[in-house]
Formats: sequence, C-alpha cells, structure tokens
Amino acid sequence: METTTSLRRYDLDWLRFFAIILLLFYHTGMLFTSWGWHIKNEETSLLFNYWMIWSHDWRMPLLLFISGAGTFMALGKRSKAQFVRERFTKLFVPLAFGMFVIVPPQIYFERIAEFSSFWEFYPTTFDFDLYPKGNFSWHHLWFIAYLLIYSILILPLLAFLRKPVSQGFKTFMEQIFTKPVAALMIPAVIILLSQLVLKPYFPNETHDFQDWAYFVFYFLFFAFGLIFYSNPKLWDSLGRNRKIFLSAAVLILIPFYGSFLHFRGAWSLPMNPDDVESFFDVTSIFLSWFTVLTIISYGQFYLNRPHPILKYINEGLYPFYILHQTVIIVIGYYICKWDLSIWAKYWIISFGTLEICLGIYFGLIRPFNGVRFLFGMKPVNAEKSEDLKNHSFKTT
Repeated sequence: METTTSLRRYDLDWLRFFAIILLLFYHTGMLFTSWGWHIKNEETSLLFNYWMIWSHDWRMPLLLFISGAGTFMALGKRSKAQFVRERFTKLFVPLAFGMFVIVPPQIYFERIAEFSSFWEFYPTTFDFDLYPKGNFSWHHLWFIAYLLIYSILILPLLAFLRKPVSQGFKTFMEQIFTKPVAALMIPAVIILLSQLVLKPYFPNETHDFQDWAYFVFYFLFFAFGLIFYSNPKLWDSLGRNRKIFLSAAVLILIPFYGSFLHFRGAWSLPMNPDDVESFFDVTSIFLSWFTVLTIISYGQFYLNRPHPILKYINEGLYPFYILHQTVIIVIGYYICKWDLSIWAKYWIISFGTLEICLGIYFGLIRPFNGVRFLFGMKPVNAEKSEDLKNHSFKTT
C-alpha cells in the first residue's frame, strides 16, 4: 500500500504553478503601485495596493511551504551527500548563472541614465559591489539562495524524519496538528514569537542574509511544509479541515484591512499610530499562515489529480521563475512610456512577459541540455527515462 507521501502530489504541482503565475501578475503590478520598485510607471494606482498588500503576505510563504514538502520528497532514497549535490546542481548553478546573466539587465534599466549602453554597464557587474551601492545582485533570485541554505539547514531534521526512529515524533505532531485549531494557532504563534524577538533588531526585508527576522519567517514556513508532509495522516487531515481554515483566513481579513484602511485614511482607529502598525504586523502574520493552510487544504481536496499538460507546466516553471522579472522590467521600461491607460499597460506587460518567457523557454532552454543545466533542469534523456518509469508505475 503506497502512502500519501510516496505518491506524486499533483495538488502541489498545481499550486506551485498557481504561485508562480501569481508572481508574474504581482511583479507586473509593482510598476503601478505607490511602493518603490526598480522601475516605475509615471502614473500609479492605489487599486494595486489593495490586492497586493494581501497577496504579499502569503505568496512567498506558500512557495516556501510547498518547497518544504518538495524537499522531503527530494531526499527520497538519496544519501545526504547525494541530496546536497542534487540541491547544488538545481539551486546554486541557476543562482550563479542568474546573477551574471539574468539579473544584470534589471539593474541596467534601473540605472539606464548612468550608462550609454548595456555593454558599458555590464563590466561593472564584475566589480562585485553589492546592490544597491553597486551593480551585483541576485534580486528576485533571493528565493533560490534562501532555499539552498534552508535545504542544508533542514537536512538533519529531514534525515531524521526519513528514519523509523522518528515515528514517535510524527505521532506526537499528528496528535497535535490534526486538531484544526492547533494547526491554525500553534504555527502562527511560533512564527509570531520569532518576529517579536527578531524584528526590533532586523526590521527590513533585504534578502541579503542579514534580514534575520524575514529569514526565520520564511524558514518556518519551509520547515512546517516539510513536517506536515512527512506524516500522511497529518497531511490528509488538512483537506478535511479546509472549511475551518477558510473561515479563519476570511475572518482575519477584518482586522487586517481594518488597520490597512486606517493607514489609507478611510477611517481612524482609536489607537496611536505605533499601536496600529504593530496590530497590522501581527494580523499579517496570522493572515500569512491561515491563508497558506487554506490554499494547501483546498488544493489537496480538489487538485490532486493528473493532467497531460501538468508535466510540461511543472518542467517549465523553474526557468519561468528565473526569467520573469527580468522580462517584466525590460519590456516594462518601454511600455510604461506609451500613451495608454494603466490597465492597458498592465495587461500588455503581463501577457507580453508570459509570451516572451515561453518563447525563450521553448526556443532556447528546453531543447538544449547545456542550457537546461544552467536553469536547474534535468537533461532531456533523463526526463524521457523518468517519463517511462512514471508511465509504468502502478500503485496498489
């Protein structure tokens, strides 16, 4: 009898696809919000702020939770050394490639007025002066860098959970977290406590391994994804409790948007500004966990089914993630100069980015093993071999 964790989780594949596509629309929206970003449209709209402030709190936590579950699967029958080599190939190689090839155009277009051409700018990358002072950065690829470190840090727990001796720990986690209130509140409180301790000293999200509050924040989502997925009974309980999780995720929007609209001047709460900000930060943490748990639970219940297109989607998501922000910035720089409405620009950039990324993927990445390696993909022959193995696999 195959366990839940030994079978392919199609729901996680679909949710990973959903999260990456959301990043496309989110990062395009950054051109039009009132928040600072690498480049901006001259005209902005607060309408983007209202939905993006909500999605900001759970889009990356969702990806980290899914990555935690995926990391448990990735160890499989590998030794620790094999696992580290696999993580290095899949994460470090694309990160290094991205920092020298994919990210530099983003920095160039941000500072285009300082250079006569990209070719004048590009050699400054090799000064290795870190952004924002210099022109060397991983920008949106911070996720890959953090995921690499998280995978190494979690390895002792991962190896432990793969051993029979961990059964007592798994049973203990099962007894606690199969109760919906405990699944909602205990992780959320742990995440909150980490932020209460670290945020006063590390308040900013810088993605440079010095933003320890956010480093731990994301790591906890990663770790909980791994722990929840390691126990089939615990994992299956999420789908059964989905309606309770959804209720919590909806209800937390009341204090969340209540405090956010206070900042926007829609109304005034009977609290001083510092207290309102603290209240908003606390509700944001609960919103993050409640929403991730809700999406995971509904995905488990409704999306755990295969589709012929899913393999091709799943294979291309990683290159798409690596490419998407650079394409947004490059084409966004020019389209933002057009005499069009904000929404026309937004949809042109969004779908233009999608088409260009797909074109690069199918034309320049997918057919060539050397380029696949740089984007963390398996060789073509390995993919075909895995397809044959999956086609002949039968569960009992």
